[in-house]
This record gives sequence, structure tokens and C-alpha cells, in this order.
Amino acid sequence: MEVEKIRNLNAQELAEQQREAAEQLFRLKFQMKMGQAGGLKKMRELRKDLARIKTIARERELGLAQTIPGAPVEPAVAVKAAKPATAASGASKKKTARKKAATEKK
Repeated sequence: MEVEKIRNLNAQELAEQQREAAEQLFRLKFQMKMGQAGGLKKMRELRKDLARIKTIARERELGLAQTIPGAPVEPAVAVKAAKPATAASGASKKKTARKKAATEKK
């Protein structure tokens, strides 16, 4: 399935397509294990389609959905979290200072 077709689906249709693709993939995997089908190409296509559907659903969930098909999406600005001060980091600094002092005494 093409990306543009997937993007034109509403949320309910998108969920239905995801369910159908997952079910088809399950059945195809089962058939391949039983030796009934040799559709490796079909399985690859289904996995890619399922990934596309999930990606677009996640984009919509995060509010990153493209308004114009084919237009590049600006990446979200990553906010760097402040490093929390932990007791372990303070203890390791003290150990390093003690080692340094001990080597200076020798």
C-alpha cells in the first residue's frame, strides 16, 4: 500500500488496516512454518505496510502529521534534561579525590 493512500485514511480506517495487515502477516507466517506457502516477498511487503501504518498512526498521535503530502516534517526539538545529582556520583568524586590525595602524599 502506498504512503499517500495510508495518509488519506481516517483514524478508524487506519486502525482497521493495521488490524488486517497484522492478521494477514500472522496467517502468512503460520502457513510458511507449516510449509504451505512460499510467499517471502508477500511477507516482506506486509511487514513494510504494517510499519508504514503504525508510523503514520504514531505521527498523528504525536501531532506530527504532515499537512501537505510529500512535504518534509520538521523534527521535534529535543529538550535536554538536567542531569540529576545522585549520591553515587558524589561518592565517586570523593573516592577520586582521596586517591589523588594519596598519590600526592607518596
